[in-house]
Amino acid sequence: MLPLPPSSAADAGLAALLVRARRREPAAQQALYERFAGPMLGLALRYAPTPADAEDAVQDAFVQVFGRLDEQLVPGAFAGWVRRIVIRTALNAGRRHRVRRVDFDLDDAQHVPAPEASAIEKLTFDEVQRLIDHLPDGCRLVLLLFTIEGYAHAEIAETLGITETNSKVLLTRARQRLTNLVQTASRERTAARPSPTTAGAPAPPGPAPTAPAAPFHPLTTLLFQ
Repeated sequence: MLPLPPSSAADAGLAALLVRARRREPAAQQALYERFAGPMLGLALRYAPTPADAEDAVQDAFVQVFGRLDEQLVPGAFAGWVRRIVIRTALNAGRRHRVRRVDFDLDDAQHVPAPEASAIEKLTFDEVQRLIDHLPDGCRLVLLLFTIEGYAHAEIAETLGITETNSKVLLTRARQRLTNLVQTASRERTAARPSPTTAGAPAPPGPAPTAPAAPFHPLTTLLFQ
């Protein structure tokens, strides 16, 4: 069977770059690094314990990538393959913060209420990301790995050194805590808004109104499903 053609010019360019990188051409390896290092650093910052650890994780991950290029022959799957290496390397940097064992009652972890749509719509995606940063490390890591990265509980358990059941419970607790944080932040934003001016009275002088914040990103609904 003939190989399928690249789906785009970008894929074709990446395929050619990978061929050269597999031949250990320094210029091609540098070009690959420059193409992916920025987004992968942002990814590593989610999972490494400190920014310095995240930077080291990206460097270490690309050492692994260049040593294993022959394992990944499909250009369209290359970015996802690199993501998994970066995530694993960043998590390894935080092994000293290993998730502790969680005691639980499974009956308490069956149903998690999601925030009301009105509460969600009052917050931007960036604001919810900051709320996620307030979650305990174990809850935050499981939530991101499961909902954003698409890991199964078996993969999370192996990656974090916990049981699958613990992974499920940490996910439930993460969603419960995030729901509470979203609702609290929504109430605080509503309370902080100035009351409407009296009908017929001119608005007090002040700075021009700013543009409304970017709406809540639809992807974030995955955090509560």
